[in-house]
Parts: sequence; C-alpha cells; structure tokens
Amino acid sequence: MADARLQGERKLFSQCRICIICPNTNELDNTAQLSAAIENQGGEVTLHRLPASLSAVHEFTHVVSSTIDFPGHDAACDALIPVVKPQWVYASISKNKLVNPRHYNPDPRLFLNDVVVACVDIPEGDQDAIFGAVLAMGGLSSYKITRTTTHLVALTMDSDKCLSLLDKGLDIKIVLPHWFDDCIKLGKRIDERPYLLPNPEILRLRHDAPVRVTENKNIIGASTPDPKILSPESLCEEVRSDLNVFEGKTVMLSQDLEIATRLQESLVELIVKSGGHVTHNVQDTDLYICRYRDGEEYRVASRLGKDVGNLSWLFHLITHNAWISPLRRLLHYPLSKRGIPGFKSFKISLSNYAGEARIYLENLIAATGAECTKTLKQDNTHLITAHGTSEKCTAAKEWNIHVVNHLWLEESYAKWQLQTVTDPRYTHFPHRTNLGEIVGQTKIDRFAIEEHFFSEDTAVPNWKAPSAAMRPKNNNLPTNHNTDTSEPTKAKPAHPAQNKGTPKVPKSNKSLTKSKDVHLQTPQISKFIAEGKENTTPSTTGSRKSKDVAAARLHEIAPDIALYEKERKRVGGVIYGGRRKSDLSENVASRKRSIDPEDETDTEDANGVKKPKQAQVPIVMHLLLTGYRKWVGDLKLEESDRRQLRNLGIHVVQDASKCTHLAAPSVLRTHKFVNAIAYAPVILSADFVDACLEQNQLLSPNDFLLRDPKSEGKYSLSLEKARLNALENKNQLLSGRIIYCVETVTGGFDAFKSIVENNGGQCFLFRGRSGITLPNRRRSGDESRENDGAPNIDEIYLISGTEKSHVRLWPKFRNMVLNAKKVPKIVRPDWLLNIAMAQEWRVNDSLELKEEDVQMADA
Repeated sequence: MADARLQGERKLFSQCRICIICPNTNELDNTAQLSAAIENQGGEVTLHRLPASLSAVHEFTHVVSSTIDFPGHDAACDALIPVVKPQWVYASISKNKLVNPRHYNPDPRLFLNDVVVACVDIPEGDQDAIFGAVLAMGGLSSYKITRTTTHLVALTMDSDKCLSLLDKGLDIKIVLPHWFDDCIKLGKRIDERPYLLPNPEILRLRHDAPVRVTENKNIIGASTPDPKILSPESLCEEVRSDLNVFEGKTVMLSQDLEIATRLQESLVELIVKSGGHVTHNVQDTDLYICRYRDGEEYRVASRLGKDVGNLSWLFHLITHNAWISPLRRLLHYPLSKRGIPGFKSFKISLSNYAGEARIYLENLIAATGAECTKTLKQDNTHLITAHGTSEKCTAAKEWNIHVVNHLWLEESYAKWQLQTVTDPRYTHFPHRTNLGEIVGQTKIDRFAIEEHFFSEDTAVPNWKAPSAAMRPKNNNLPTNHNTDTSEPTKAKPAHPAQNKGTPKVPKSNKSLTKSKDVHLQTPQISKFIAEGKENTTPSTTGSRKSKDVAAARLHEIAPDIALYEKERKRVGGVIYGGRRKSDLSENVASRKRSIDPEDETDTEDANGVKKPKQAQVPIVMHLLLTGYRKWVGDLKLEESDRRQLRNLGIHVVQDASKCTHLAAPSVLRTHKFVNAIAYAPVILSADFVDACLEQNQLLSPNDFLLRDPKSEGKYSLSLEKARLNALENKNQLLSGRIIYCVETVTGGFDAFKSIVENNGGQCFLFRGRSGITLPNRRRSGDESRENDGAPNIDEIYLISGTEKSHVRLWPKFRNMVLNAKKVPKIVRPDWLLNIAMAQEWRVNDSLELKEEDVQMADA
C-alpha cells in the first residue's frame, strides 16, 4: 500500500533533467516562470545561457528551446535527446502527462509542427493521407474537434461543425485540403489565407489576378555574402552595448577576407569587448571567418568541426546579438571560387520576386557560377519565378526556357549539385501563392560540403591530422572549456565565468584516456551528417540504455513513418479520390487515432497477444483505366472496387508511364489511352475489371484482350501492331522532332504537349510572338530514321484548328520556320493522334491545313 501511495504521489517531471536554453536576457522572466513550473512538478532544471556551448547533453532527458539555433543542437539530436519548445512543458502539465515531443520540436524542417488537424466530410482515403502527411511533418491529427485543434479541413461550409466554429468565433482555421497538398508537394509551409473557407481565393479569383506579396523575415541580414562595409566608427556605434554573443568564444579572421586594417581592428575590438578572444591559430579557434571554401586553414577548421562562416554571418551575429549556425542560411557560409559544376553555362532570369528576396536570389545565382540577367531573352536557359503569372513566364514557355521556382536554385546550392528541373517540387506553383514568402528556408547540406570541399582524401599540406579527441567540437564529451554548462543545480544559470582582459580560452584535453567523462554512453558523432539524419541512432558503446532509448524512439515513430510512406505513394496528392465520411454506414470509431499518439496501444486478443497485421497481396499488375463508366459519380463504389482490386494484386494507377496494362471499353482517343500506348502496355477490355470484381479473383488478362475491329478500321490501326511498334520505338517515335501547338486548340495544349513528350519529341506553345527563333533539337540516335518512311527531320509542325484566330497565326509560323531554313507544316490535331496511336509515321496530305481549304469550307 505504501508503495502504491508513493507511486501515486510521484510528480510529473520527477524523472526528468531538463536543460532550458536562455537565448538572451530579455526572456529571463519567461525562463524563470518555466523553470518554476518544472520544479513544482518535481523536475530538475539547468539554465544554459548562450552563447556557451552545450556539450554535456548526455546529462539531460530534455532540452527546452524555442529555436534550434544554439550550439549543441546537433549533438542533442545525435544522442536522441528531445529538443522541445517551452509549450511542451505547459502542455504536459495541463494534461498531467508527458505529451509527445515531436509536436513541439522547433526544427523548421518539421514545418507542420504547430498544426493539429481535424477533418469534416472529407473522403476517407484523403483524410488518411492528410493525417499521415501531418504526422510525418511534426503535427498531430484528431478525429474530433478539440480546444487544441488549429486547422479544420473541409470542402464546403455545409457542415454544422463549420457553421458552429464561425458562430463561436473560435481560433480554428477552416481550410481546403488543397493547402496540405500544396505544402507536401513543396516540402514547405505556405500561407493558409488563399485556402480559407468560406470564400477561398483559389476558387474565387482568376488565375491571372495579382498575387499578394508577403514579407519574408528569413533572409534579413543574409541576402548577400559580402555585406555593405561600415566604417569602423559607425560599426562601433551601431552595435549594442550589451553585446555578448562572443562570450567565451575564440574567433579567427582569415586573410582572404581582404578587409581594411581599421575595420579588422574594429572587429577585433568588438569581439574582445563582448568577452571573446581572437587567435591566429586555426586549431585553437571556435569560429573561423573566411570568404572562400578554399585553403589549408579552411579545410583544417572544417575537419576539426569548427563553426565556419563568412563576414556576412559575423555581422549577423554582431547585429542581432544572437547565435545562429552558419549553415542555417546559404549565404552565411563561405563561397566557392569554382561554382557548381554545370552552372557556368546557365543564364538565369528572375520574375515575381521583389525586395530582399530578389537581392538574395541574384547573389545566390552569382554564387553558383551562373549569370543572372535582368531581362529574359531567348538565350536564357532558366526562369526562376515565384508564381506562374507574368509576361516572362508566358515568353519562357514559348521559347522552351525551363520555368522553376527558387527551391531548384537553393537546393542545388545547398547540395552543391545540379538538381533536375523535372522534379515536381521545382515546377509546382500553388494558385494564389507568392513563393517569395518561403525564400531562404533551405539549409546548407553539411554532408555535401564535406564531400566536395574537405573530404578525408583531400590533401592538406603541412598539417598533421588531429587525434580523435580533437575532431568534432560538438561531440558528447564535456571539456574543461570555461564556456561549458555548469553543473546542474536547481534553477541556477549555467553561464561562463567572467573573463579578465582577453584570456585565451583553454581547450579540452588532447587524449580521450585523460578525460574524466569516459563513462559516457553515447559516442561522438561527426558534425557533418546528411540533412534529415539528425535522429540517426549512433553506434553502440555497450550501454544497454542507449539501445533501449533508440528502440523506443523507433517504435514511437513507426506508425507515422508508415502513414507518410502511404501518402508518398498516393497518386494525385491528397485531394483526389476516396469517399466522404458522411457516406459511411459502418462504425469506424474503432479505427480512430488519438490526438496523443503516445497513448496508443496495439490491438490485443483475449489472451493479451498482439494480432499481427495481415500482409498485403503483392502487386502483379499496374492497371490504367479509361472510359470506365461504372465509377462515374459514385466515389464510394470506386473506393470499394479499388480496394478489392488491390487485394487481388491489381494496382489502379493514373500515370500512363507506370502502367503495365491498359483497360478500356473500346479503342478511345482519350488523353490516358493515347499516352499509354507509347509505353506498350497490354490492352484489355474493361470487362476484365468487372469479371475480377464479380469473381473476386485475379483472372488471366489474356482472356480479355481488347477486340474492337470497328474502331481499328475507323482509325486505320491495329492494336497488336501498335504495341509491337511501341516496344521497338521505346518512347522515341518523335525523337528529334519539333512540334508547335496553338494555345486554344481543341483538347488543350497541355494534352498535346504530354503526347509529344511521351513519344520523345519537343512541343512548344505558339502565340505568334515576334522575334521567336527555333530552339535546338534534342537528338538521339542517328539520322537513319529519315529513311524509314518518317518525314524529313527539317519539317516543323504546327497543330492548329481552322478558327480565324488560328489562321491569323499561320503566316507568322511560316516566316519563323522559313527564316530558320526549315519546312513549315500546318496540320490538324488528328495528324498527331493518328501517329501516336499507331506508333508509326504516316504521311496524310488530307490532314495538312492551308488557307484555301479554310476559305472553301466557309463558302
């Protein structure tokens, strides 16, 4: 009884040793309140005041900080110690239990960590996808609206829950599911305002309506690698009198900065006055300031795990008197003299970015080694735009210039490798959103920097490799450095001792065998690990505790990983397919997920044995359906049939490039059918789907091959021969061919563009703009194909209708092609459809258009 009573009296944080990061003196009151709240619940508190290094992370169970910008964050993550916001403490106290720390992680990469989402009248499949994405990105989900809910996902305001929220004026944002879809596609959190019900902008305003410009604070003080140099007098006047960001730090200024002597003396004076020390020995420094990623000192500092930044980063520290990692902003890290391989030949223009964001991107383009042009011309290779509405965007499409968002540029620079422009993240432009609001959120990839600039096999002249004890500065070994956290006491600040004059900061012992802390359980981990790997489980040192912690953490996040993988594999994102929750007749409460994932337990039978999840049938067929009328207007039936087909091993896909089989009621000229033929799928009758569903088994597809002699005769093709041709063509039927298309052609430009590109050709929009020249042809293979019945490679085609607006463009097209000494051909849309469906070149003069044919038809 006594033990039970003692157990009941145990306080919430009685087994917790919590370190609170104190960013500056302005927040001491909040820190004191937080510390008192933890101590009242039996916790042990250590106050760690920046900029001291947090090296003894193994001593704590939790680190509380409103940001990840503090020395030692990486070491805490490597040791699997949760870093949480202060709200985690209050949330735990209010619920009288330790809540899941993932929802309170300050890491900006978990861009939905402030989101608690609920859904109303959303199709079940879409709801699962939304919940999985939110959980994977740090947020939480709830099947009920609670006081912690921040976002309610709905398609309309017809639900009583939505109307009730409006009447009560609760601070819950009602958003369309498109918001989550766009956030996941970009990998960034964008403004919710265009998606807010009851009157969302994305459904109300035209596509070409002006887009609002949102202020971006991510790049303040980080828009240029070479900040405007102040005079020494003004520099000393501008800085704060309480500057202490260099307290206990040793700084080294590289000779490649090439700054004036007086300015350098002023910087040294500021560092010394703020409690720091200046050295000329790279092995003794904590902060190494240089301009380029080059030289022996840079490589030595990087290999030793020093914080390496440029002058812009140093000025940022001085101006804001707050610590920030030099890897957090792309232009706070030293530049490369050579530029990114492949960028030197690029000419890049900007559109729809303004102010500091535009300056930042211009400097970033220069840092990659490319040329940034104010105007857009035909010799430009890329256009970087914040949204898809501008004259430059229109011209770029006509000139076949790559149109991407700034993420392509930032991630190419961060990874120091040219990223493909075909990645959907780089070509996604959410409607009514200016992507300038998320400029500057990309971090330097430390692993990529190490690989390209100071890898282990890089020669460093006249330098002897340090011992293992000297390598990473942010390891898990506490040292005798006087800036380390003091011994934890009840609410006692852990700050460096006051320095007299400019004493040299003592360093840690050279040998690990002499360290007093050789008992540590978590091994030191290289500071330079790949992005997204901060929770990598370290190699064991023989401690059972480390293994238990790692296993528990993996078990905790396993459901979220599974849901996220389900979302990634989902075709069309999170806003298509599925059934409405209101359509369900069965009780689904038994499958609901709690808002607190840590409360969940696996299903157990009467004997307490966990029931293993039934293994899913492996996929044996990727089926593309087109013209299937059974599912039209019946989402509930469609979802049920899809699930049944999946249990039979048939995965219904929407992407023609991924299908192995194509099913249709007859030979059709739909977008899916024509695109799919280029990939040589087995073409089946739609009866195959009905038969499999009716008999609930996977039948032989050979018994359901599509037979449609009437349509084959109509279109002068043979399905069997077309498939054999497609196998031989290998998506290169139109290789080396340039095809233009009128914008308002029947069927739409995008449909014809996808057909041409799926067959290896190039398709451009033609609006009759003056000054257009033919782009260079992409060639593959030799020229022998011209002798196989294919038209002359110099023939340039325009797909057009016979409307007057189309006919007016014909003379301009002919002039453009003739000026390039090519042969112009103006054809009907059927010309391309016939070729694509038969998978062979055909010469049909009846499909070529001329002005006299149009005049005769009008008469």
